[in-house]
Amino acid sequence: MINFIINILSTLGKLLISFIENIGKITVFLFTSFFWCFKPPFYFKQLYLQILDIGFYSLPVVGLTTFFSGMVLALQTFSGFENLNSESTIARIVLTSILRELGPVLAGLMVAGRVGAKMAAEIATMKVTNQIDALETLATRPIQYLIAPRLIAAILCVPFLVLVGNIIGVFGGFIVATIKLDFSASIYIVSTFEYLKFIDVIQGMVKALVFGIIIAILSCYFGFNASRGAEGVGRATTIAVVASSVLILTSTYFITSLFI
Repeated sequence: MINFIINILSTLGKLLISFIENIGKITVFLFTSFFWCFKPPFYFKQLYLQILDIGFYSLPVVGLTTFFSGMVLALQTFSGFENLNSESTIARIVLTSILRELGPVLAGLMVAGRVGAKMAAEIATMKVTNQIDALETLATRPIQYLIAPRLIAAILCVPFLVLVGNIIGVFGGFIVATIKLDFSASIYIVSTFEYLKFIDVIQGMVKALVFGIIIAILSCYFGFNASRGAEGVGRATTIAVVASSVLILTSTYFITSLFI
């Protein structure tokens, strides 16, 4: 019995030490990546390709997600507040919910699933096929060439995706409110702009910025440290997406608490 308890405590201790060690490595990786973002040479072609991949090709996914989320939110709000002043209430709840939470979180999760998986898989494949070692033999720093452009692109594009997603999500709520629920379009629009607050937009943009950093750093880190073989690539991709998604949902609480 005593040996069993000792084994459990030993296992938990090893997991805790490994967790703390990974946090330290990710932190060092984060600051190293930021450092090389500002050091020449700058690989503008890589940056352009990453901006195109993250910002442009992710736009349809984010747009569809936020559009239907806004529509569902308007319907659910109407079912709960149908006895009140529904037009202004629904406009306020849809606007506030999307700007503060739904827009940034849904966009972050979509980008983590689409772009984060791709980043991790690409870099992990380069790792297991010794392409990263080849870059070093060519006097090219892998972090500067591979990680920095992805980090900069994520910082630039995720807030843009969230901003566009917010507009599309609010528009989805407007479509449901005016067409299905037969609300007055003019009253709904006036209520939307009446409750629009700059601090809500700022809160969403701050979350988007943090989410972009989380997705880029975790995806690149796990891909950069993938084990050998095809199994290592799959494991790195899975861990990157899961860790990014969990950290996005965790960090949104702490960021929200700063604005309340």
